[in-house]
Amino acid sequence: MDIVIRGAEVADGTGSPLYRAEVGIKDGRIAAIAERLEGERGIDAGGLVLSPGFIDMHAHSELALLADHDHLAKLGQGCTLEVLGQDGLSYAPVDEATAPLMWEAIAAWNGRLDVDYDWRTVGEYLDRLDQGVAANAAYLVPHGTVRMLAMGWEDREPTPAELEVMKAHVAQGMEAGALGLSAGLSYAPGMYAKTGELVELCKVVAGYGGYFSPHQRSYGAGAMEGYAEMIEIGRASGCALHLAHATLNYRVNEGRAAELLKLVDEGLDEGLPISFDSYPYLPGMTMLAALLPSWSLAGGYGALQERLADAGNRARIVRELDVEGTDGANGVPVDWSKIEIAGVADPRLRGLVGRRVSEAAEGRRPAEFFLDLIVRDEFGTACLLHEGNEENVRAIMRHGVHTGSTDGVLSGEKIHPRAWGSFARYLGHYTRELGLMTVEECVAHLSGRPAAVLGLKDRGLVKEGYAADLVLFDPQTVDARATFAEPRRQAAGIPYVFVNGALAIAEGRRTGDLSGRSIRRPAR
Repeated sequence: MDIVIRGAEVADGTGSPLYRAEVGIKDGRIAAIAERLEGERGIDAGGLVLSPGFIDMHAHSELALLADHDHLAKLGQGCTLEVLGQDGLSYAPVDEATAPLMWEAIAAWNGRLDVDYDWRTVGEYLDRLDQGVAANAAYLVPHGTVRMLAMGWEDREPTPAELEVMKAHVAQGMEAGALGLSAGLSYAPGMYAKTGELVELCKVVAGYGGYFSPHQRSYGAGAMEGYAEMIEIGRASGCALHLAHATLNYRVNEGRAAELLKLVDEGLDEGLPISFDSYPYLPGMTMLAALLPSWSLAGGYGALQERLADAGNRARIVRELDVEGTDGANGVPVDWSKIEIAGVADPRLRGLVGRRVSEAAEGRRPAEFFLDLIVRDEFGTACLLHEGNEENVRAIMRHGVHTGSTDGVLSGEKIHPRAWGSFARYLGHYTRELGLMTVEECVAHLSGRPAAVLGLKDRGLVKEGYAADLVLFDPQTVDARATFAEPRRQAAGIPYVFVNGALAIAEGRRTGDLSGRSIRRPAR
């Protein structure tokens, strides 16, 4: 054995009761599980729980994995696999024309890191990961990026030829190893897609055994209709459905989790493969420009700036933001006192970080200030949305098809603490302190269950022959230390993390090992 873990209680990822065993690792795999194992190198894990590595079902680390070899945000909380390409917007597939557009379009999420953006296809990006990264990563083909390749930022239905181009790009991504398709249906240009377009693309994904993971059209006034549409897409296409960051926000949805779960249960009873993920916090985080109405973004950011120069268009946007509620802002009039500036691209604007838009406007109409800010910051501004309902969060996380995620944005001065704390918060606050789940149940939500959704046959469980992605944590002390005031604090109570059998975290410290690689859909 390369290493033997002794004295731990094993939470194997299935939800079964804890049991005591020694676990041996050899050549990156779990080689043996027994009462007693021989091995020269061992870890005394008395008082700790040994679990599979946690799987972040919704991550935004495409650039961070390449730029930050420590990657403590995820490794420090026990995350050994991240699913990238989320919300329909990511860095592949692109061509020479769309690559710079994509770089700028999601700068508010991923920053403009010192990364050589030299890949264009999904396969080339996955190959780049295989050169050595801190954690494993899987990829979803992003619908909005594919739509941009086929037809730009146009607010219309695709022609038959354009739809065929999109289908071909999705198929190429799946052939290269993507696990499915993501969509961002409140972000341009994906928000311009009708249901039928998504059904046709999901049929392609279903043919490869992949899944569809949509950021649906509304988490506010139209939330239930949006979820129902996503389930209908799964039904019509035959594609497995995984609802991204399943949540219900704003006052209009307080206490309505049971309605969402009823929709899910009805689909499950029908035999539809449905699952979802969530993060264990109330506020959300996104790009500030996402609040805009979809019509204003047709044609891209350049076209938006031209519209803002017209007094009539500008007044219409302000009215929709403040009175009617835009589709980008979940159909709810924006409460600017709940929108906090979390990060800026222009260093000259750093003094705004941490301020609510209503305060930063300093007497001006907040919507007008907002419009000027996003243009001045070249659409690189990130924001925290202080909305949410604790009753909904708790009900959703206890469901039988729930999995964990961070939705973690890692770039920006005042990021959401979920990026560094989600998995530890599930284990500490919601499991130990509130008792909403047992330790072994929580571990299943964070490992075995997401691995099954991803179709992985050798990860997500503590089982002989499986990849040695493993976590040792102290059930009495594990907790998120990241806060909204100090969002980049390493989780407590997670002293050891293995990635493909190599120690990535040892005695709570990063080892520098880069054993992570791409996790690809097996070839047909």
